[in-house]
Amino acid sequence: MLSLFGGVFMGWALGANDAANVSGTAVSSKMVKFRTAAILASIFVFLGAKLSGRAGIETIKALTHFSLEHAVISSVAAAITVSIMTVFRLPISTSQSVVGSIIGIGIINRQVNFDGMGKVFACWFGTPVGCAIVAIILYKFFAIIYNRFKPNIFESDAVIRSAMIVAGSFGAYALGANNVANVTAVFVGAGMLSVFYAALIGGLSIALGIITNSRTLMETIGNKLVKLDPFSALIVLLAVGTTIQIYSLIGVPVSSSQAIVGGVLGIGVIRGVNTIKHRMLINILIGWFLTPFVACLFALAINFFIHLRYIPHQ
Repeated sequence: MLSLFGGVFMGWALGANDAANVSGTAVSSKMVKFRTAAILASIFVFLGAKLSGRAGIETIKALTHFSLEHAVISSVAAAITVSIMTVFRLPISTSQSVVGSIIGIGIINRQVNFDGMGKVFACWFGTPVGCAIVAIILYKFFAIIYNRFKPNIFESDAVIRSAMIVAGSFGAYALGANNVANVTAVFVGAGMLSVFYAALIGGLSIALGIITNSRTLMETIGNKLVKLDPFSALIVLLAVGTTIQIYSLIGVPVSSSQAIVGGVLGIGVIRGVNTIKHRMLINILIGWFLTPFVACLFALAINFFIHLRYIPHQ
């Protein structure tokens, strides 16, 4: 069971980093308390992993033909990458860190399944663009409904607050369904876990990360790229949840970080590009491109140091 530490570590890091992407705009806009968002997110991320995580696990499993040792190395390398980026408060892609570490192991084994990764790479680029489009459509649709009913400030506050709780729970469910594969699928590929136990352990470890270490990113994510009002924050939550759920049905683990950046940028387009914080956008884009490269290097380095042997002088 000690060999599962890498997967649990990865799940914890994922929960700490990615919970902000499905609940952060509600918390940073002061509409939902962190404690409420964290508890609901941990519950629904576990349910999503258990009830709908199989498709993503099967996709990542198909990319791997690892020994147990290499599965552990891959998980630890990805988790270290995510943890380092979390320290720098960058909501990077856990999917990219996992695939980067898988490529590292593939280089070691001289067997990289680039054919299977083609679909994953395409979805990486499609995620932010798709979420931006979804956010623009949802914003215009719900703005028409909102303006037609013209609620007063108290009614508006209550409706948006309740809707954010529902949207955050939906987003957490989609996150669990989509990203549990990033946590434990390599152990399924190594023959150590069944899909059932991979979803169970992965879901619990993600929930643990949300409860223990997601507060900092959750309280700041909504203000990193665009200053969001409560209505815009709600639209971003709905767009992110919808986008991730679509990819969950396809069976491709994608980045909730890329989704939320796309959603927030979609709102920025509606409100004017001058509201977008370009410096933060550049930093996040740098993180996206560096993440798979850094995870790959960590996997290679860990494997190298594990197999170092001391040869005494004669």
